[in-house]
Amino acid sequence: MMKMRKRGIIVGININNKNNFEESIIELKNLCIACDIEIVGEMEQNLKKINPTFYMGSGKIEELRDLIEEMNAEIIVFNNELSASQIKNIEEEVKCSIIDRTALILDIFANRAKTREAKLQVEVARLQYELPRLIGANENLGRQSGGVGTKNRGAGETKLELDRRRIEDRIASLNKELEILKYQRNTQKNKRKKSSIPNVALVGYTNAGKSSVMNVLVEKFINKEDKKVFEKNMLFATLETYVRNIKLHNNKSFLLYDTVGFVGDLPHNLVKAFRSTLEEVCDADLLVHIIDISNPNYKNQIDVTNETLSQIGADNIPMIYVYNKIDLIDLDKLDNNKILISAKRDIGIDRLIESICEKVFEDYIRFKLKIPYSEGKMISNIMENATILDSEYIEDGVIFNIEFSEKEYVKYKQYII
Repeated sequence: MMKMRKRGIIVGININNKNNFEESIIELKNLCIACDIEIVGEMEQNLKKINPTFYMGSGKIEELRDLIEEMNAEIIVFNNELSASQIKNIEEEVKCSIIDRTALILDIFANRAKTREAKLQVEVARLQYELPRLIGANENLGRQSGGVGTKNRGAGETKLELDRRRIEDRIASLNKELEILKYQRNTQKNKRKKSSIPNVALVGYTNAGKSSVMNVLVEKFINKEDKKVFEKNMLFATLETYVRNIKLHNNKSFLLYDTVGFVGDLPHNLVKAFRSTLEEVCDADLLVHIIDISNPNYKNQIDVTNETLSQIGADNIPMIYVYNKIDLIDLDKLDNNKILISAKRDIGIDRLIESICEKVFEDYIRFKLKIPYSEGKMISNIMENATILDSEYIEDGVIFNIEFSEKEYVKYKQYII
C-alpha cells in the first residue's frame, strides 16, 4: 500500500532581514520533500524581533489558521527553531501539528540512519533537542508549594524532574555505547593507518554529489556493483561514512571516504552527535570538497561546509575544491583553472584523479631495489602494491625501479641499490 504524503505549509519568519533568507526557504522546501511532505502553502513575515508567545506576529496567526483550513493542511513546518511553549501556543490557536526546521532534520536523519552508530547518534541528538523543550512544555505544571524536600513539591515538578532524569540517563547510556563503537572504529582505523595508504575524504554540502563521485571512481577502479554507495537526488541521502579502497592502474592506492553532507543552520547538537562519524574527516590526508556549481547559492554552501569543518577541527587539512554538475550549466561562464566535473556524465574524472594523486602521493620516492628470489613474499608484495616503472629478472633476484611512500621506503632500505 502506497504511503500518503502529508499536506504541509511552510512558514518563514525573517528577523531583521537575515542574509540568505530566500535560500533558507528553498532548502526548507527540499527538506520537506526529503521528509515526504507535500507543500500546499507558504507564509513569510518580516519582523524586527521575535514574538515570545507565537514566534511570529500574533496578527499572522489568524492568517495561518485560514490558510490551513483553505489548503486542508495537516502539518506546519517553521523555518525557525521554536521553543516548546511556542509550539504549544501555536498548536492551540491553529489546531494543527507544528514542527520546526531542527525537528524536520532530526526526522530525516532518524528515517535514513542504517548503522547502529548512526541510529545512536540520531537518538542522542533527538533527546538533547527534547530536553530543554521538556522543561518549556512543563513550565505551566503545578509548583504549588515553596517547601523544601519532596514532600511538599507539586506533582508537575516531580514529573518534570523524573522525565528530565530519565532523558539524561538515556543520553549517558547512549554515549557510553557510542564510546565503545568509537573504540572499535579506531582499532580498525589504526590497522588501516599501518598500511600507509593515504586517506581521502569527500566532503561538501548535502546533495552536492559526493556519493555520485565515489560511485564513478568505484566503477572505474573496482567495478563491483555491491561496492557502490546509495545515491539519490535528495538532501541527506548518505548518513553513514562509507570507505572504499581505490587502487589505480599504476598500483597506487588510496582509501576514499564518503561522508554525511552539511546543511545551513544544522542544529548544534546534530553536529556534536555526528562528530564521531565525522572524525574520519579529521584523520584524512586530503579533503575533496565537492560543490554543486549548478546551485545558484553554491558560494554560500562552500562557506557553510568550511565553517562546519572548522567546528569539527578539520580546517587545517589540505583540501581541493571540485565543482560538480557542470553538465547543468553554461560552460562558457566557468573558469577552466578550476577542477570541473560531472560525476553523472563521467566528465573531468581523470583530472580529478590527477589532482588527488598530486596531493596524496607527493612524498613518494623513486628508487631501485634488488630482491633475492628467496624473498618470494616480498617480490609478490611489490608487484601487487608498488608503482613499478620497470623490472629486470637476473640470476640471483629481481631488480625493480619503483615508486613508494617514505614509510615503505624504510622497509626496503637494505635492498636498495
